[in-house]
Amino acid sequence: MTPKLGEVLLVDDYDADNYMHEMLFEEMGVSEKITIKTNGKDAIDYLTTAQDGRHPCPELILLDINMPIMNGWEFLKAYQDLNEDVRGDVVLMMVTTSLNPDDRCAAESSTDINDFVTKSLSEDSLNSLLRKHFPARF
Repeated sequence: MTPKLGEVLLVDDYDADNYMHEMLFEEMGVSEKITIKTNGKDAIDYLTTAQDGRHPCPELILLDINMPIMNGWEFLKAYQDLNEDVRGDVVLMMVTTSLNPDDRCAAESSTDINDFVTKSLSEDSLNSLLRKHFPARF
């Protein structure tokens, strides 16, 4: 049993949220590596670029909706088009400030989105999400 996630990918254009979430993961000691991308295109490029012959394999992706260049929905479409070996076995959580009920409905109807949560995560909410999606480890 591995007590930590290997890698978490934060996809959000808001530096303050990235900083808070990165600090939260580090303080809780639940991830070996945190990678931050500020838009969906940079995240797709990251996931599809092999490093040392291997593609990055985050276990958890926290995805914002409203971002420049490529928003969360556009990222999701591009992500769905990736080969299974690039996509890996990932838990994808939409973490947003959106109050639009259409966003929640779309997220809940997507087979690729595992959860839809409101920013910003707290220690309690992150613990709850980790227990829910990684029950053997948390």
